[in-house]
Amino acid sequence: MKLTDATRMIMAEAAPFPELMRVTRNAHDELATGRPVPHQTLSWMVREASRKDLYGVLIRKHGKNAFDEMVTVLCREIDRQAPVPAR
Repeated sequence: MKLTDATRMIMAEAAPFPELMRVTRNAHDELATGRPVPHQTLSWMVREASRKDLYGVLIRKHGKNAFDEMVTVLCREIDRQAPVPAR
């Protein structure tokens, strides 16, 4: 799954939540044009989708495997970008 597909999955269910919809649409548009999205934005999207209880809706609509793949793709990109804390 591509990052654009993962953001599209969240965006498809975010209509009742204007801020989540706005941020997710902006992230999707940036990714679709080949521009990177900061890990802070992606992290906020993942947290907010969880907080708004969209995970259950996404699992029911797309299945557990697609949901797991969506979260994995987003979290890998977050992990790739996030700075490593100094020890």
